[in-house]
Amino acid sequence: MDSEMKKRDENQYSPRPNGGSQSTPLKLPFIIVVTEGVAGGTASGKTTVCDMIISQLHDQRVVLVNQDAFYRSLTNEQLQKVSEYNFDHPDAFDTELLLSSMQTLRTGRAVSIPNYDFKIHKSVEPARLVNPADVIILEGILVLHDNRVRDTMNMKIFVDTDSDVRLARRIQRDTVERGRNVENVLDQYAKFVKPSFEEFILPSKKHADVIIPRGADNDVAIDLIVQHIRTKLGQHDLCKIYPNVFVIHSTFQIRGMHTLVRDTKTTKHDFVFYADRLIRLVVEHGLGHLPFTEKQITTPTGSVYSGVVFCKRLCGVSVIRSGESMENALRACCKGIKIGKILIHVDGKKGRQLIYEKLPSDIASRNVLLLDPVLASGNSAVKAISVLLSKGVAESNIIFLNLIAAPEGIHTVCSKFPRLKIVTSEWNLC
Repeated sequence: MDSEMKKRDENQYSPRPNGGSQSTPLKLPFIIVVTEGVAGGTASGKTTVCDMIISQLHDQRVVLVNQDAFYRSLTNEQLQKVSEYNFDHPDAFDTELLLSSMQTLRTGRAVSIPNYDFKIHKSVEPARLVNPADVIILEGILVLHDNRVRDTMNMKIFVDTDSDVRLARRIQRDTVERGRNVENVLDQYAKFVKPSFEEFILPSKKHADVIIPRGADNDVAIDLIVQHIRTKLGQHDLCKIYPNVFVIHSTFQIRGMHTLVRDTKTTKHDFVFYADRLIRLVVEHGLGHLPFTEKQITTPTGSVYSGVVFCKRLCGVSVIRSGESMENALRACCKGIKIGKILIHVDGKKGRQLIYEKLPSDIASRNVLLLDPVLASGNSAVKAISVLLSKGVAESNIIFLNLIAAPEGIHTVCSKFPRLKIVTSEWNLC
């Protein structure tokens, strides 16, 4: 594997300070807020509802953020009178920090979430690192109370559970998990929980887009929510916008390899190994988009098999130098294939300049697999594709193979060359 590829990988994966090109829309996450509609602030089953949504969105990246993590740490003076402290009041939460954290996630950056210890009523180390995701679920008792929090949400859910069930769950949770006795739980409920519910939580119900009666027992409501989320996520999918873009179906194996390739702690040897595996998958997927004709053959058992024969007029073209890292995978899949070269130089004043090209003399009559593992801004790709077109290659005969593609690059290439195909294993550089 060419070392330049890893260098480009490290430079391109980090989010741009300005959030990307102004003309290119960000792939914003779908943000959900889940609260409850029973007296007491917690134990309504909203966490279970969140878990059910997450389990059904197994093919998406989903993270859960708990409002409880943003409780303010109590001072020594407050700890001495902890029984007089109202944990169900809006002032008990650091809402400014919560808003800041959600905004960071919204812009595609990881964030450290406080780790609140309910036994000592303080935030402790280490903090929890939360990575950006396709779906972000914010769960808590007062997440619908503040209009600033509500305004960040794409969907607002209110879980409505019977108050007696809710109180029984709270008693069990606080006595088992938080080391409190029943008398203290009931006293806190009467003094703070129920009044706060009536003053702050219940009025916020009117802001909900979806109200789920019976909480996690309402399978129909949860199924409808998941279907809606999937539909909304599809609107951000570049494959819906550009039908000539093909992304390999994401599996845990592919995401695991991408994790290793992107991790700064991964050794060079492992980086090369897993990047080569991903490149091989991209090449094989790209070959599946070549033109073919149907053919019937006779098997050794005398049976007739209806198969296909792919075109034989094929060549590869690598964009020097990073594209050369994909050549071995192409040769392994296509024995004896011809591979041409194109070298593009980035000149700050003149833009992208063609420095060198060596292509098959009959390239105009071939299908071309253009190789470049990272599609970033798309400017170099546009120049390389323009070179192929100037040699007589039909735009529809070009398949552009990438390991990773940025939305900005996809927009740039597809808007200029709508008839070529782009095949990649992932289309987000962050």
